[in-house]
Amino acid sequence: MTKVQIKVNDNGSLRITGEVELLDGAGNVMETKPAFSLCRCGLSNNKPFCDGSHKGKFDSQVRFVKED
Repeated sequence: MTKVQIKVNDNGSLRITGEVELLDGAGNVMETKPAFSLCRCGLSNNKPFCDGSHKGKFDSQVRFVKED
């Protein structure tokens, strides 16, 4: 099985790379590509996928903070 990678993009989407099965709220399988982006801002007109609507309207940077 190939390792799936999910990257939280600064001020943008979640970038998913790898073979995954994406389900909607009713459990129906949604067609995806080997790499795709999911909306994180709620502004996309193509939810759950990102369409770039966030540009200039969404501010979010996620960083891992290591605790001592």
